Amino acid sequence: MKAVIATQGELTDCETEVPDLRADDLLVEVQAVSVNPVDTKVLSRGKTSNEEKVLGFDAVGIVRETGSQVQGFRPGDRVWYAGDITRAGSNAEFQSVDARIASKAPANLSDAEAAAMPLTLITAWELLFDRLQLPTADPNAVLLVIGGAGGVGSILIQLAKQLTKATVVATASRHESQAWVKKLGADFVLDHTTSLKDELTATGLADVSHVASLTHSGAHFNEVVGMLRPQGHYALIDDPTEMLDIRLMKQKSLSLHWEFMFTRSMFTTTDIERQGSILKQAAVLFDDGKLHSTVTQTLSPMNAATLTRAHGMILQGHTVGKIVVTR
Repeated sequence: MKAVIATQGELTDCETEVPDLRADDLLVEVQAVSVNPVDTKVLSRGKTSNEEKVLGFDAVGIVRETGSQVQGFRPGDRVWYAGDITRAGSNAEFQSVDARIASKAPANLSDAEAAAMPLTLITAWELLFDRLQLPTADPNAVLLVIGGAGGVGSILIQLAKQLTKATVVATASRHESQAWVKKLGADFVLDHTTSLKDELTATGLADVSHVASLTHSGAHFNEVVGMLRPQGHYALIDDPTEMLDIRLMKQKSLSLHWEFMFTRSMFTTTDIERQGSILKQAAVLFDDGKLHSTVTQTLSPMNAATLTRAHGMILQGHTVGKIVVTR
């Protein structure tokens, strides 16, 4: 099969074997993938390694074969998933993926629209409801989303608005990104290049109860801790280069949470099937028109040159929404 191999920080077209099928696996013929910051990080780390690996996490494709223990899927099903960082990825004609972290794709979304969503969707869902435990019925909850215009922020804002009664405050600095998060449903938008506290005060809000920090967590941590109300919750997904002084959280009894979407698949946790369940619930929301794909750019064909271009766009740091690559 055709695949794009990552080796020593470069992407190369190659021919390789169709991946083996485990008992819990689906063999999927990949139709579309998206490119995420995690793809660029894994590729960059490979500069100092001779390991060759097929990258890619988000995917939409057609099931061609099922493992002996798989239930609920059959050949011909159109599925979506975010993959497993410990296995070969989706930048290939075929991929084997654990059926428990997949679901049938939304019928009303195109391949490109659907491929944009799984990784950011699961990350946002887990962050909001598994980590932060954002209440669904509390109108006094105030959620601050740092980095609202990116892939995770774009779907997280929608989920919070659709599934909870919280006030959603998102940060964005450029006119384009501010307009994007407002379109997605943010109640207020703060400019993170200035004082977040002053920006929040200008909205009439005194504090926030929950923080989803999606980027530059180290740069904003001290200020954001000061903005959190007592017994509030703070969650992050990035890798701060600065040291976070969690002692600042003690007097308010604040909770600190990490969200890493690959935890369940990496450790084959007892609740690994929750990711498939999240995707299944989200598919209904997409088909009902309550959620909208965050794809903003679609590239093709799916080869090393196109994926290298997509990686470069991500690395520029100004991406709004998601970049998808189709066959």
